[in-house]
Amino acid sequence: MAETVLRLEIRGLVQGVGYRWSMAAEARRLGIRGWVRNRHDGSVEAMVAGPPEAVDRIVAWARSGPESAAVTVVDVFAGEGAFDSFDQWPTE
Repeated sequence: MAETVLRLEIRGLVQGVGYRWSMAAEARRLGIRGWVRNRHDGSVEAMVAGPPEAVDRIVAWARSGPESAAVTVVDVFAGEGAFDSFDQWPTE
């Protein structure tokens, strides 16, 4: 089965609201591998990899995030890499 790998840049009120933790929990639930991290500019960045349908579902989730978030935009780019799990990375 083909795998989809995408890089997401998420902007809005997405730091200090449990976005990374919630995204990691949702990604693991969907069987997505990759990572999520805060960026110094206030955005969140994620690399998501998995079956196309599961990746579509995590991208849809990213557009709203957890209840306390206020996502204004999610930019989606082609990604690359191979991942064994879904992790929270340190801020970059």
